[in-house]
Amino acid sequence: MSVLDEIVAGVRLDLADREATTGPDEMRRLANAAPAPRDPMPAFRAPGTSVIAEVKRRSPSKGDLADIPDPATLARAYADGGAAAISVLTEQRRFGGSLADLRAVRAAVEVPLLRKDFVVTDYQLHEARATGADLVLLIVAALDQATLTALHDEARALGLTVLVEVHDAEEARRAVDLGAQLVGVNARNLKTLEVDPGTFGRLAPLLPADCVRVAESGVTGPDDVRRLAQEGADVVLVGEALVRDGDPAAAVRAMTGIGAAR
Repeated sequence: MSVLDEIVAGVRLDLADREATTGPDEMRRLANAAPAPRDPMPAFRAPGTSVIAEVKRRSPSKGDLADIPDPATLARAYADGGAAAISVLTEQRRFGGSLADLRAVRAAVEVPLLRKDFVVTDYQLHEARATGADLVLLIVAALDQATLTALHDEARALGLTVLVEVHDAEEARRAVDLGAQLVGVNARNLKTLEVDPGTFGRLAPLLPADCVRVAESGVTGPDDVRRLAQEGADVVLVGEALVRDGDPAAAVRAMTGIGAAR
């Protein structure tokens, strides 16, 4: 069993517990009652690089990354630094996140929020909307094409912007077949946790010119952002480098606006 398989198995167990507490019909009602989602795409398409800044306590590859007693304070710093969106990890077992973190961040900032998790059912999409998310992550490696398509369509129907994550050429093809407009190329292989800095450069040319391209994993500072922008990145998603920085607002500011629009 790969690392990704193990994570998804744990996600399904935790999901069953939440569904037992709040049934699907009630979660759907809460989602429908939530305020309209914010649209991050204009900022993502603006000239120069945009930053999705991540609230991330730990990871399966690095263990504990940062003590974040108040995710709202960190989110405000990201917003002050000009983050185009804020990603909040909500997976509990491997990343130490929660929906409570998402709620806290939503109450603190007006920036569009990405629920970063391993989404495998539409219940999680309704959870995301009910908790205040504007974007949701769908990981191609974790889903067969029929499920990926169904979740993508349901997320769009809910008004969510969908970040479709790929790791290799076959997954990039599946994202293109899906009609994804926001594609994240993750340099970290979720099956082995190894990072290949060349991944984005190989996969970006396989994506349509009108697709917003997001570079994920291994972004440590402006030099990495400069290289990725030259390879076609419109957006960078950064977690570890920001939560470990003593001045996250300045760190976001330094990565924003690099490069020129395509």
